[in-house]
Amino acid sequence: MKIGLRIFLGYFLIVALAALLLMRVFVAEVKPGVRQAMEDTLVDTANVLAELATADFIGGRINNGEFAARVRALRERKVDAEIWGLRKRGANYRIYVTDDRGRVVFDSEGRDVGQDYSRWNDVYLTLRGKYGARSTPSDPDDDASSVMHVAAPLYDAHGRIIGALTVAKANRAIAPVIARSQAVVLRWGALLLGVALLIGLIAAWWLSRQVGGLRRYAYAVTAGERATLPRAVGEFDELGRALETMRDRLEGKQYVEQYVHALTHEMKGPLAAISSSAELLEDTQGDGAMTEADRVRFAASIRLQSGRLAQMIDKLLALAAVEHRQRLQNPEPVEISGLVRAAGEQCTSRLARSDLRLLVDVPDGLPRLRGDAFLLRQALVNLIENAADFSSAGSDITLRVRQDASSVRFEVVDHGSGVPDYALPRVFERFYSLPRPGGGSRSSGLGLCFVAEVATLHGGRATLVNCEGGGAMAGLSVPV
Repeated sequence: MKIGLRIFLGYFLIVALAALLLMRVFVAEVKPGVRQAMEDTLVDTANVLAELATADFIGGRINNGEFAARVRALRERKVDAEIWGLRKRGANYRIYVTDDRGRVVFDSEGRDVGQDYSRWNDVYLTLRGKYGARSTPSDPDDDASSVMHVAAPLYDAHGRIIGALTVAKANRAIAPVIARSQAVVLRWGALLLGVALLIGLIAAWWLSRQVGGLRRYAYAVTAGERATLPRAVGEFDELGRALETMRDRLEGKQYVEQYVHALTHEMKGPLAAISSSAELLEDTQGDGAMTEADRVRFAASIRLQSGRLAQMIDKLLALAAVEHRQRLQNPEPVEISGLVRAAGEQCTSRLARSDLRLLVDVPDGLPRLRGDAFLLRQALVNLIENAADFSSAGSDITLRVRQDASSVRFEVVDHGSGVPDYALPRVFERFYSLPRPGGGSRSSGLGLCFVAEVATLHGGRATLVNCEGGGAMAGLSVPV
């Protein structure tokens, strides 16, 4: 099974379980939430009506007074309301009032006047100064027939509870609201699940594409084909660059092997010529003795081939000295201001091409350094050119010199994008290079490595850090 499919299936399982759990929670909370809202409304309604009914209750006309007439007229009132897409045609409250013994003295439906309601929770609790409410099915065999009852106390002039007024409303009246809310939750939940799965599919495809590109690149390199590192981001980009570095090093090793083979082949010719000429020169007896002219000719051949070998060996030694130089051979005093000026002049054309300006800050009274002026100048040039590669056109590059008790420090500061954190420990490695801004090609990866080698040869060190606010600062410290 491919990694992309594995990732997608795992993601699908997690999202599906999370969506199922959340949807069940939301749907389970819709009905209680709506009923809680209705109960809150019934509490307010019951208390308002209790205040309006108190005068008729105390006057003994609760069943035939103005309050009763108004409540009965409510059933005939025409209501035409549209509440969030649901139409309401009339009021569907039941209102009844009980005395202090719990006996019904008024019923808006006129069916239970005189009945004893003292044992129902709404009346029983309210008459005792507590919050009274209950939900009772009108049909014991039908759970959907439950009716919510909320009561409010009636007080006399001395604040004593003299009765209770209950407002009742069938729960089925809010069933359309609950059904619609559940439908909305399910619909949006399904939509979110679909979007999450689509995102998971895209993420799995992207991951599979990144891995597939690197795999094809590795196969192409293994087969010896010309391959370009695929574009990637994040860890895949680091992995790709690691593969490319590995390829470069392997190809470099192969190049060295080929170079050694070629060098050996080139040395065989001179060595064979020297050997054969020496053998002929040694034969001075018998008929095979050569003439004076032949001896001169073979001696000249030996000298020529020996010179060729010597020249080849000198070139190899010079190359080794450049790449593996352990210390300075002939250090000499180096004047810092002249060194900085020469490095800046050498970079003039490079800076001009990118419309960059070099700002130089060299304090007076700096001591001279003992070292190789050429190597130090080339190191500064590399630092400036490296800063130019990562600077935007029209910006400034600052070359400044600072001195402390034991060393002089050359600092090159740019205002570019800085160096990624993962690359900071590796910027001085050989062949390590970062992409240039604007799609520019990578460098050889040897410039900063050269700077580090020069610093080591002079007993100092090279550093590179990011600056606050953007850009980077490369430093070269040389002991005084």
